[in-house]
Amino acid sequence: MKKILIFYGSYGGGHVSAAKTISSYLEKNYAEKVEVQIVDCIEYINKYINKVSTEAYKELAKKAPWAWKHVYKNSQTGALSHISNTTNKLMSHKLNALLQEFKPDLIISTHPFSSQMCAILKQRKKINCKIATILTDYHIHAQWLVLYKYIDYFFVANEQMKMDMISKGVSDQRIFVTGIPISDRFLMKYNKNNILKEFNLSPDKETLLFFAGGEFGLGRRTTYTVLKVLIKLFRDLQIIAISGKNKRMNKSFKDLVKNSKCENRVKILEYTNKVPELMSISLGVITKAGGLTLTEALASNLPIAIINPIPGQEEENAEYLVYNGAAIWIKKGDSIVRVLKYISRNREKLQEMKNKSKALAKPNSTSDICKILLDEL
Repeated sequence: MKKILIFYGSYGGGHVSAAKTISSYLEKNYAEKVEVQIVDCIEYINKYINKVSTEAYKELAKKAPWAWKHVYKNSQTGALSHISNTTNKLMSHKLNALLQEFKPDLIISTHPFSSQMCAILKQRKKINCKIATILTDYHIHAQWLVLYKYIDYFFVANEQMKMDMISKGVSDQRIFVTGIPISDRFLMKYNKNNILKEFNLSPDKETLLFFAGGEFGLGRRTTYTVLKVLIKLFRDLQIIAISGKNKRMNKSFKDLVKNSKCENRVKILEYTNKVPELMSISLGVITKAGGLTLTEALASNLPIAIINPIPGQEEENAEYLVYNGAAIWIKKGDSIVRVLKYISRNREKLQEMKNKSKALAKPNSTSDICKILLDEL
């Protein structure tokens, strides 16, 4: 039986979700062949550092996105990149204790920090197992490529990322364009009437899915304004708005719906594990530009309207999807009313975006990644 160790970091939900999706798929389909352990790498090294650093990321992204953009850019080539690399060298010693105890045949990493730490240990001949890195956005950041010569597999979302990595010196034989891992539930067929009934929705109205940005939605006036516009102007649509962990946003949404007397056509959810089902009945999705949600929307062949992307990785995700015709991006200063009116009334444009989403989608990403790695093992 082969041992597989999966590392992630709690800086955004995409890294966590990708790791858990791969872990779940391996345990479900390869239980007799592999032993899987999944670990938050920074949490394992130091719980205090993990708490402080993840909270700092959340606060910057939420309250000072301009500052996060500066950090993101400088962590590629500036002084911050050297600090990050040096810190990872120091923390790799602690991570090595786990590796020596578990003795994995394969390490799968969904965060650049754990990839770097494992590459450092491999460079120093502390470990000699295979290392696979799964990138969870639609653009390359230099931190993913630190000590790339010691990484055996890179799994990326698109061909442009592969070409960019080859230009940096990574061997094309190590790069696989599989897409970002998502649940195999997005491959299932669902009974539309049953889902509409479960969420008390009408079969006579089209449904729009609105991700409000979760904990990053706090203080984002655009998010609230979008829902207000949707309620006021699109009475022929029913809306599912997911506020996530942001309790203030959830309350403001519910107050808006109550005051607008539209409870029959607007449903506010704090959390749901039924995203595949809800996407299967939706006309389109309005969301931030996190790699996971965009990947799920593409797999569901949905047109995408992007709002409030976090500067840095999410803006790069948005640029990629807009360039390839699967999304529109409502930017600061744009007329939300005009943009949403245009897209809702232009059925040809909606169908074109739907077709582009389908062309970009890689719904078999999880099974493809696992098959490549297990065949090698």
